[in-house]
Amino acid sequence: MPIYEKYVGAHRDAFISLEDAQKNFKLTYPSDFNFAYDVIDELGTTKPDKLAMIWVSKDGSERRFTFRDMMLYSNKAANYLNYMGIKKGDKVLLVLKRSYYFWFIILGLHKIGAVVVQATNMLKAKDYVYRCNAAEVKAVVITGDGDATEEFDKMQEKYETVQKKFVIGHKNAGEDWIDFEKGFELANADWERPTGKLNPMADDTMLMSFSSGTSGYPKIISHNFKYPLGHIMTGVFWHRVVDGGIHFTISDTGWLKSLWGKIYGQWFGESAVFVYDFDKFDGADILSKMEKYKITTFCVPPTMYRMMLQSGDVKQYDLSSLTHCCTAGEALNPEIFNRWLEATGHKIYEGFGQTETTLCVGTIYPWSEPVPGAIGYAVPGYDVHILDDKSESCPRGATGEICIRVLSKSRKTCGLLDSYNMSVEDTKKALHDGFYHTGDTAYRDEMGMFRYVGRNDDVIKSSGYRIGPFEIESVLLEHPSVSEVAVTGVPDKIRGYAVKATIVLSKGYEPSEELTKELQKYVKDNTAPYKYPRVVEYVNALPKTFNGKIRRSEIRNNDAENAKA
Repeated sequence: MPIYEKYVGAHRDAFISLEDAQKNFKLTYPSDFNFAYDVIDELGTTKPDKLAMIWVSKDGSERRFTFRDMMLYSNKAANYLNYMGIKKGDKVLLVLKRSYYFWFIILGLHKIGAVVVQATNMLKAKDYVYRCNAAEVKAVVITGDGDATEEFDKMQEKYETVQKKFVIGHKNAGEDWIDFEKGFELANADWERPTGKLNPMADDTMLMSFSSGTSGYPKIISHNFKYPLGHIMTGVFWHRVVDGGIHFTISDTGWLKSLWGKIYGQWFGESAVFVYDFDKFDGADILSKMEKYKITTFCVPPTMYRMMLQSGDVKQYDLSSLTHCCTAGEALNPEIFNRWLEATGHKIYEGFGQTETTLCVGTIYPWSEPVPGAIGYAVPGYDVHILDDKSESCPRGATGEICIRVLSKSRKTCGLLDSYNMSVEDTKKALHDGFYHTGDTAYRDEMGMFRYVGRNDDVIKSSGYRIGPFEIESVLLEHPSVSEVAVTGVPDKIRGYAVKATIVLSKGYEPSEELTKELQKYVKDNTAPYKYPRVVEYVNALPKTFNGKIRRSEIRNNDAENAKA
């Protein structure tokens, strides 16, 4: 049986209904649960030759790793880092793009009980300084591919706690940088699980991640060693990984999404993970890799599905190995859902979660069919509510904030954050009155499914209406002239705010007053007329975060400044 059944107590298809799963789903785990020991070392010992990862470089060369490889290489990483002074509780920043060393090192740090801090190589010097000082980072391990080491060193005098700097790729980055691979190669592959106070416990901090930072400085979000258990729902139930199959989530290791789709839940389900170390996303290239490596399960954000559909005829690729497709990160527009279904025969199963959680709402069972525009039901293990401004439950159809009960009477949630910014005060701002307040809004439809509306800040209050951007964006994306769109509120003296659409046009279309009127009429004809965009702006590109989310806050801020001028 797959190893996840040891913790769930049943196969994922044993739950015959949503009510059955919510009532009877229960995670059982020891007080010192540690994914590296209890999952990877277990599989490395009992199923040593089972494939754990296929890694493909940008030039097409590949390496394959078994679960025994992962066990032994993580032992070497633990031994070397421990020899170099990394102890339980130390914070280590990893900037490794899609290098396979990321998996060796993160598992090695789990074995030591050190705290993993992820970061992207696209950061600038001031970003590194902020993260290292805020998280009290003791050591960094950085890719030698590109100029990340040079960027890190630009403000060397500003780091308050960094003691060791490692680089991979045998790069000569300067006398302060240590060649990680040289030490790693010499390290012993035997490692014994610590005992007593050195043994990390399930409630100890395992991970610190920084929020996307769509406004203000990114927040430190801390998770404990139970966090991987929450991803059983992500990988096994939502991604529906195939035991012995190959799962492909597109993300580099600088983002928490890589932990959603490239390690914990997938290996609980004993699926191999596919890692492609490309530099720039190319839809046709990704489709060819899916065909060549016979990908079985797949997860990318809606924007990437759109780019793949725009890259050419998807039907020309042999995707017969594919069994299941998922998406998260942004709301899924029905237009993308329908086009992907037509091209591949696969529906896209949507899910919702945050850096602060694992998957907490989603379409996760074979008998719960995805509905375009709906993100699914509350995931077992999470007690999810829609609350109004007074923290009272909203009736069906009424929009409110997605909130998660912090403590359930029957179980304690695995996967929910421990704290913000290592601060009791900051944590209480989001976890209060018995709930974690996500800041995202939704409503339940007549079937009880959650339908996403937007971030609290994204909701537009116009002439007494509360208008979410998602529905308007979905309608506009159905029009052939619209490639990308962000809907926001723009200050209006009469309405408070007016609905604005910022649009990137498809090839072959040019901005014009006639096109604007056509798009406005199209929205009026396909949704409630009061939602149509009274302001339309055409741009070459939308502002986005490093991980591809649209920065509506930047559009709003620019419009607010323009209104003052």
